[in-house]
Amino acid sequence: NFILDIRDSRHPVIERNLPAGEPYIANDIFLDPASQQIIILTGPNMSGKSALLRQTALITLMAHMGSFVPASEAKIPLTDKIFTRVGASDNLSGGESTFMVEMNETASIINNLTRRSLILLDEIGRGTSTYDGISIAWSIAEYLHNSPHQPKTLFATHYHELNELENKFTGIRNFHVTNKEVGNKIIFLRKLAPGGSTHSFGIHVARMAGMPPALINRANEILKQLEESREGGQAAPVNNIKNITAPKMQLSIFDSHSVTFDEIRKLLEETDINRLTPVEALLKLQEIKGKVK
Repeated sequence: NFILDIRDSRHPVIERNLPAGEPYIANDIFLDPASQQIIILTGPNMSGKSALLRQTALITLMAHMGSFVPASEAKIPLTDKIFTRVGASDNLSGGESTFMVEMNETASIINNLTRRSLILLDEIGRGTSTYDGISIAWSIAEYLHNSPHQPKTLFATHYHELNELENKFTGIRNFHVTNKEVGNKIIFLRKLAPGGSTHSFGIHVARMAGMPPALINRANEILKQLEESREGGQAAPVNNIKNITAPKMQLSIFDSHSVTFDEIRKLLEETDINRLTPVEALLKLQEIKGKVK
C-alpha cells in the first residue's frame, strides 16, 4: 500500500504555541501514486503552505516511531526517505549561492528517490529569473510524475503557471490555501481546497510588515501596469513605467492595521488639545504610552 491518507492533520509544534483559545486549522492530506501523486500547492504568502508541508513530514516520521500523531485518522505507508527542499540559504564558505544550494539539494532528491519516498518541495526555482525558475519547477514536477518510482510529492509554489500541469498529467492535482479579501486587508483562512490560486498577495504582506504607504501605493501602480501589459500580450512595459517622484516617505511608528494603532488614533481624534491643561496632557500621554506597551 503506497497511499498516504491523513485526516484533520495538524502541526504539533505550531499548535502547541498558539495563543490560548485560538484553534489550529486542521487539513486533510491525500496522496496516491495512481490518482493524486503530486499536489501543486499555491496560495498567498503567510497562508500556511510551508506549515502544511512540514506537518505532513512530521506526522509521517512520528508514525514510523510508533507515536500517536496529531490527526483524527492517519494511514501512513511504509516510507524509506523523507526528502525536503525548503528554506533559502547560501554556502559562503563553499562558494555556493542560494540558488546553487537549492539545485544541489534538488538534484540529490531526484537521484536518490524511491517508490516509497515522500518529497516536499517549497518554492523551487525562486533563486533565479522568473522564466528560468518556472521552467525548472515545471520540468521537475514533470520528471517526478513520469518517474517509474512515482514518489508522493507536495510541491508548494508561487508560480501560478504550474496550475496548467493538472490539465496535462493525470497524477497531478492543484490545491490552494484559502483566504478572504476584506477591503485592503487579507484574512488567511488556512484551509486546503481543490483548485489553484492565481494571486500571491505579496503587496498585502508588505503592507502588513509596515512598509511606508507611499511605497505600497507605488507598488500597486507598477503591478497594475505590468498586469495590463501582460493581458494585452505585450512585453513588460519597463520603459513606460513613470519614474517615482522624490520620496516623501516616513516610516510609520505603528502598524497601520493593528488594533493598537486604531485605539490610539481614536483616542487622539477625540482629544481637544486646546482644552487640555498641562497635567491633563501628561495624563493623556501616559495613557497612550500604556497602550503602546
